[in-house]
Amino acid sequence: MNKCLILLSLCVSLECAADVYKCTDAQGQTHYQSLPCAESRQAIEMNTKTGGSIDITAQEKQKAAQTEAQKQQQLQQQAEEQAKLDAIAQRHRLTREESAITQAWIKAHPAQFSAFAIPAYDPEKLPSHIKPFETRLPDIEKFRRLAAQKALDSGQCQRVESNEIGAKATLERLAFLINCSSGTSFTYTETELTP
Repeated sequence: MNKCLILLSLCVSLECAADVYKCTDAQGQTHYQSLPCAESRQAIEMNTKTGGSIDITAQEKQKAAQTEAQKQQQLQQQAEEQAKLDAIAQRHRLTREESAITQAWIKAHPAQFSAFAIPAYDPEKLPSHIKPFETRLPDIEKFRRLAAQKALDSGQCQRVESNEIGAKATLERLAFLINCSSGTSFTYTETELTP
């Protein structure tokens, strides 16, 4: 008799409530209630009017997985951005080091260079014709020095007047144009300057 009374009262309460929650506790027992499930292994919201149900536990797991995936994606993007910034800082440092070597070399041989034969490039204020080559700035500084040395070693260039990226230079194959005080010009590719 008590079971019938409980079942009847449950049916009446199910008709009155739009939503019923089927909750499974940690011991595996199932409970039906009008309030959302507390912490449990499984929570299902049942709509008594439509007969539909929603697995709240699965929704929460999916939402947590999406949140974690978004967090991982943000961390990945931050890591990639930091790697780019680190690469730029490294490139700027190497450019300044190569430029310092070149400027010291010019000062040690003032008779062989005009005052602005190989001007140092500031990585943060590049001339427009050098900007497309900015990822190779350390190489450019090194090869400009090597190109000037090669022109001087030829015996046909007593003094370097200018040393710039050549018109035929590409990012993959740098080329340099050296103009000498004698009126002689030399063009060297990085392949010719690589020992």
